[in-house]
Amino acid sequence: MDDSYLTARPAGVDDHVLRLGLDAVRRVQVEPGPAGVPLLPGAVALALYGNRVVAREASGWALAYADRDGTPLAAEQRVPMTPETVFDIASITKVFTALVLAQLVEEGAVELGRPVVSYLPEFVDKDAVTVEQLALHTSGLPWWLPLWRDWPDRNARLAAVLRCPLEAPAGTRYTYSDLNLITVQLLLEHVTGQTLDLLVQQRISGPLGMCRTTFGRADATRCAATEDEHDAGRGMVRGEVHDENAWSLGGVSGHAGLFSTADDLARLAQCLIDDGRYDGGRLLGECGLSLATTDRRGVPGEGRSLVLDIDRPAWMGALSGPRTVGHTGFTGTSLAVDLDRGAAAILLTNRVHPSRERGSIHPVRAAWATAVADAIGG
Repeated sequence: MDDSYLTARPAGVDDHVLRLGLDAVRRVQVEPGPAGVPLLPGAVALALYGNRVVAREASGWALAYADRDGTPLAAEQRVPMTPETVFDIASITKVFTALVLAQLVEEGAVELGRPVVSYLPEFVDKDAVTVEQLALHTSGLPWWLPLWRDWPDRNARLAAVLRCPLEAPAGTRYTYSDLNLITVQLLLEHVTGQTLDLLVQQRISGPLGMCRTTFGRADATRCAATEDEHDAGRGMVRGEVHDENAWSLGGVSGHAGLFSTADDLARLAQCLIDDGRYDGGRLLGECGLSLATTDRRGVPGEGRSLVLDIDRPAWMGALSGPRTVGHTGFTGTSLAVDLDRGAAAILLTNRVHPSRERGSIHPVRAAWATAVADAIGG
């Protein structure tokens, strides 16, 4: 760790506890996990408290394997992780999509209670589904479709999403679904006349100064590698979106596709801590902030705002609570923000490199978030 992030800190932060948390992140990179191999090749862990980054460490490898069988690269071919490594943040993309939705609701351009079909007539045979139900994952849509495999092009894939039949009546069941946020994307684009990548850049990443946050692809030499997707004919993926459906949609999708860094995500976390404010303006007003941070489901252990998960101890650890919000990403990323204590735990990993078959990283996510909570106390 760069010691500057341990000395320039608010009083009362326990360095020893932070170091133990970082040790836990390093340990799963060398010790065998459930699959008999280390759980992940590398990570960037960041802690935010008191308007400062109080810990940040890169460990392990951004690129370590030649194929999905785990054949190690020669030492000179491996790429070490750095604090500036760019990650495919996978489903944390959903946070950005839903933040744009919250902004448009606050501006009066979108109504949460309106049927989706009133905005998107192609959303056929689902007249009862509302905009809010899409964001809360209670629309009744299935969790996934193999868009990349079963439909020939982007237009056909998006049409398949819009025409997909419900698995349950609207509002009766929670099913976390990529299809919900792809549909939200299409709704946002219809209402604004702008593509999602432009909406996110103009409304979120640009104002917050998130200069390394981009859709679809990034400079491969700066990126953490993800998976060897031989089934899709892609080989080892690095610098292009990992999610096959997002890839097949051109890299810009409401459910996945964003690349970012730990420092960029810290800017978003600080904005949420500061009630939607940032240096120079406001990302969210009072209404938008409430939509983004207040539970709208009322189900214990499954709290959900329009934008974020709420109080998920399985991966938020001791940082979890009724005012802790965040999201995870399938590639191995997580963001947890305790709004009351003004703290955030960010853990970015490439746990799907070289294969997604190595097990859950919820325990290490929780360990890092717990270390942050214990280090700040309160």
